[in-house]
Amino acid sequence: MDVRRTVPVALDVDSDDAALLEDTVDTFLWSAQYVVDHAFQGEYVTTSKTTLDDATYSDVREKTDGFNAGLVQAARNKAAEACKSVVARWKHGKNASKPSFTSPHVVYDHRTATFHGEYVSLATTDGRIEADYVLPDEDSDTPHSKYLFSDKYETTGAELHYDDGKWALHIHCKMEVESDTSEQATPENGTVLGVDLGVNTLAVTSTGTFWTGNEFDHWRREYEKRRGDLQQCGTRWAHQNIGSVGQKEEGRFKLMLHRISNELVTEARENGCSVIVFEDLTDIRERTGASWGHKWAFDRLCDYVEYKAEEYGITVEQVDPENTSRRCSHCGFTHPDNRDGEAFECLKCEYENHADYNAAKNIGLRYLRRIQTGGDGGAPLGVRLNSGTLTVNGGYSPASTEARTGVHAESRDFGRG
Repeated sequence: MDVRRTVPVALDVDSDDAALLEDTVDTFLWSAQYVVDHAFQGEYVTTSKTTLDDATYSDVREKTDGFNAGLVQAARNKAAEACKSVVARWKHGKNASKPSFTSPHVVYDHRTATFHGEYVSLATTDGRIEADYVLPDEDSDTPHSKYLFSDKYETTGAELHYDDGKWALHIHCKMEVESDTSEQATPENGTVLGVDLGVNTLAVTSTGTFWTGNEFDHWRREYEKRRGDLQQCGTRWAHQNIGSVGQKEEGRFKLMLHRISNELVTEARENGCSVIVFEDLTDIRERTGASWGHKWAFDRLCDYVEYKAEEYGITVEQVDPENTSRRCSHCGFTHPDNRDGEAFECLKCEYENHADYNAAKNIGLRYLRRIQTGGDGGAPLGVRLNSGTLTVNGGYSPASTEARTGVHAESRDFGRG
């Protein structure tokens, strides 16, 4: 099993090298867009990297005055992946348009970048440049010391990003671990942690931990107001700064999502869970009335949890969300009137609890039913609750310590530790 990490490193770039990097970014994005445009020319969208390479490689090299061969191939790969994503959405009946590459970045691998202890050598449109890393203190506990400069991890590649006049290299690191022998892996037949996502309460686990959306909603409204004010201003300066506001917004929310993903993985580890289960996010906007910003946050959160959980031998799954908010996790009775806003009260057995907590348990139970194998020792034993374990057949086993009654409603502002 591979454990992967991405470490952002600021670069010290002088003005001459910065001009070369800017030209490289423009050429890389143009190359990727050229491949996408070709992929969309026929009756069907071409997604094969080999086919796209055969059709576009020579043209791109000629039209870019011999752009670095490795970067041409990296641009082709980027284009092919974007085309595959569009086709996948079409297959699920979703709208998607031809990709357009505008975010300033370049993809590097070991052919086009050489990573040294204190600097990196990068291919450009005119030879190579060397840029020093801007690093934190050596003794500080940072991702740089834990991953980038660790003997356990190897560097596999990087993405160069340009944001608000600053250059940064997002370096990809990988470590191979044995999932069945890792000291930090959870037991093979552990339990399932169900997670419900929503607009008002952004995440709730089957163990009863709540992450509220107060901070997320506050900053979403704040950034929307800032963009609105700039649009009304109408000046060239205001137009240029709208993009900067969006970048700052994305950066803030990514930090929040990293924090909550860390806490979700910790919740799973502390409760001996081998699987974290989310609902399928495909139609979550239609089901919950979530904004585009919420949908983006949910997708990012699941991605962050997945790669962070992998280090501890925990897998991440998704299940069909149909009726998880209407079904009683206690007796199984399903009815629309069981739920009234954030309150859940079963019309049949009169079980009462927070609606999102009830849904989190149902999400975990649905996964158990999907993988139920008639007593296979490798299957998870049940859904982990704060006070015990809920089995697929509705049975309940209290925790080894004294069981606590009711839902453990530890409410946290989204992104706060």
